Amino acid sequence: MSLSKVVIYYNARCRKSREALQIIREKGIEPEVRDYLAEPPTPAELSEVLRKMGKKPREIFRKSEPLYKDLGLKNKDLSDEDLIDYLHQYPILIERPIVIRGQRAVLGRPPEEVKKII
Repeated sequence: MSLSKVVIYYNARCRKSREALQIIREKGIEPEVRDYLAEPPTPAELSEVLRKMGKKPREIFRKSEPLYKDLGLKNKDLSDEDLIDYLHQYPILIERPIVIRGQRAVLGRPPEEVKKII
């Protein structure tokens, strides 16, 4: 098993975030807990996380968030770079939790998904 540091993009008010953190800790791992709302990931960090997840920016938006509709983010003309900028500017739009370990990352929905990389 890799000894790579585990990082979780975490929102304490989110039940899925709390469940994912509990799963990680039950494996004896104390992750770096990143409150991504208080400390939004940079566009470069977001690009790297997306690469590790094998996902496009559109795949990690919280589409149920009213801001998603208000900002017109369904617009297919928006580039990946544009979408990453929106995720950085409005971190509430980032689906959570995201768990990163080494060269892999997963979206913890459902929270059991994190077991794939820990």
